[in-house]
Amino acid sequence: MSRQEDIKLLRINYLRGPNMWTYRPVLEVWLDLGKLEDYPSNLLPGFTERLTAALPALIEHHCGVGERGGFLQRLQEGTWCGHVLEHIVIELLNLAGMPTGFGQTRSTSQRGVYRMVFRARDEQVARCALAEGHTLLMAAINDEAFDVDAAVARVRDKLDDCYLGPSTAAIVAAATDRRIPHIRLNDGNLVQLGHGARQRRIWTAETDMTSAIAEGIAGDKDLTKTLLKSCGVPVPEGAAVKSAEAAWDAAQELGLPVVVKPSDGNHGRGVTLDLRLREDVMAAFKLAEEHGSEVLVESYIPGNEHRLLVVGGKVVAAARGDIATVTGDGVQTVAQLIDSQINTDPRRGLTEEFPLNRINPLEDAVILLDLERQGLKLDDVPTAGRQVLIQRNGNVAIDCTDQVHPEVAHTVSLAARVIGLDIAGVDVVARDIGRPLQEQGGAIVEVNAGPGLLMHLKPAEGMPQPVGQAIIDHLFAEDENGRIPIVGIAGSRGTHTVARIVAWLLHLNGRHVGLACRDGLFLGPRRVERKNSARWEASHRLLMNRGVDAVVIENSAESVLRDGLAYDRCQVGVITDMGGIASLSEFDVLSEDQLYKVLRTQVDVVLSEGAAVLNADVARLLDMAELSDGEVILYGADGDAPALAEHRAKGGRAVFLRGGAAVLAQGSSETSGANVEALLRRFAASSAATSAEIDASVALAAVATAWAMNIPPELISAGLDTFVPELQA
Repeated sequence: MSRQEDIKLLRINYLRGPNMWTYRPVLEVWLDLGKLEDYPSNLLPGFTERLTAALPALIEHHCGVGERGGFLQRLQEGTWCGHVLEHIVIELLNLAGMPTGFGQTRSTSQRGVYRMVFRARDEQVARCALAEGHTLLMAAINDEAFDVDAAVARVRDKLDDCYLGPSTAAIVAAATDRRIPHIRLNDGNLVQLGHGARQRRIWTAETDMTSAIAEGIAGDKDLTKTLLKSCGVPVPEGAAVKSAEAAWDAAQELGLPVVVKPSDGNHGRGVTLDLRLREDVMAAFKLAEEHGSEVLVESYIPGNEHRLLVVGGKVVAAARGDIATVTGDGVQTVAQLIDSQINTDPRRGLTEEFPLNRINPLEDAVILLDLERQGLKLDDVPTAGRQVLIQRNGNVAIDCTDQVHPEVAHTVSLAARVIGLDIAGVDVVARDIGRPLQEQGGAIVEVNAGPGLLMHLKPAEGMPQPVGQAIIDHLFAEDENGRIPIVGIAGSRGTHTVARIVAWLLHLNGRHVGLACRDGLFLGPRRVERKNSARWEASHRLLMNRGVDAVVIENSAESVLRDGLAYDRCQVGVITDMGGIASLSEFDVLSEDQLYKVLRTQVDVVLSEGAAVLNADVARLLDMAELSDGEVILYGADGDAPALAEHRAKGGRAVFLRGGAAVLAQGSSETSGANVEALLRRFAASSAATSAEIDASVALAAVATAWAMNIPPELISAGLDTFVPELQA
């Protein structure tokens, strides 16, 4: 068979929120198979064998068969290349460390053109995986060479560049477990947890509760020690010095051995331990001077280095350090021994996913100084059996949380409170963390703001600790989820008017309301942008606004298809009609059944304590009632309509028109509410000055939505009487 032309990627679209495919962000790819439409996998000689040889873990993909080996069965029976690309991309993401299980491929109305989607936590990582998967697929089809390991490495590099770091990702995962939404605010690790006025923010392991003053204190080791000592926390004696000679004088005064370190360094840089000789102290001073603005000389505290994590005043995790040594064999140099005996440890690596760092002595002057103190250089060959100290600190990755003595935990917690940090990494030196510090001469040597969590999440030895959960529990009370009420309104006619009326009623009910609709972007009654804001970006901005405690968002079918919803879940989801299909041809939405799948997204995301509001006069919308996790409220023009009568008979809530007024009914109970006729007359009188579209159905939708938001009927009635249809210029 001659070489096949590449599958064309016609369109790549990142759906950033819930969409017609799934609740989560996906990358949607439109594919043109070209001549390969006539060649499913079973008609491509040797293709399945080449592909499974390149990606053997494809046997784990269940696919539609629902069991291990399901996708391989589909390959052997014959499946089209768009579906194959879906599974290749998913497998590449799995191999790169971003586990992905969701994908779908569906044909379109054009022969050979398919829509393929897969779960995409990050757009750039997903695009990279797609590009690599596309190349791999064509190589397998045409029996060409392809380096899978290199492709996975490129995806992993993109993941490291673009995705959240492991500490931040652990906190976000814990938030997701508690159904707290999150928004990434920059390309790094600044993340918003929750929405609007109920949000909190984290930046790795710092929070919006972390005091800038406390962070400044923690960065000054001498000031930290002074404050801790004043509160009875054991710290090593020490002094700040200005010169190497002064360092030696201080060491003699304190008593040898000593530690020399920068006053404002971090990650152990420039810290030299157990110094006993004048030349060593003076050399250590020069090294510390390079890493900080001031140099400290402290009494040396014997024992192991420990890192205890304090969150909200409680010790939630602890890790112990260990020294790194090599043993001479009489053949290898010190540098070679480091590589063969230390850096071969699979727990060591250059990225944050590894609990221990690879040791590069050329980048760590402390290692070179310690070697010099042992009379060695990197290219020296130690005698067989000689143990050589390589690194005294920087290896804190052995979990010891269960061993921490209560007195130690109390002292460490006190240290964090004295400095003023809500989250702190407290460094303790002690022979045994299971004994009180005072009785063994142990001490707290540093208190760190923004501590790394990796040593607790992925220790080199011992059990991982749920530190992400501890931070989320610190930020949010047990009954809090960071959510504000969100009303999403979907349809084609009058939805912007429904949104404006609902926002007005919420405003009267005492809410600080954000509104995004085609009439603009509103904060309270004030319009802050006049351009069409019924789009993802504008809605997203409202969710980021700390001054907003309720949001109303107009969603068109086009915005759902182009971007997805701006929120993961909502309090109330409204569907007004099934119109507007003529404008959706570019998305290959040509039938009512296809439009139904798009619009149902709004109902799919209703919270269990929320409500779906549906127009009972549109028969197809009644089918969506069973999709709602929450309550269903129906509205319609005729209170005697069978759908409303049946719904009320089951105790459901309904809104309908009688005598020109909206009636709010539940079961057999009825409350006469807003004067709809008066509202329609006012709209008619101002029709030349307003963009609003309104009829009785639009008014009833607004009333039903306000009722779903638990606004009292009396206030709904007063709100419709005072709603002004005109918009200020």
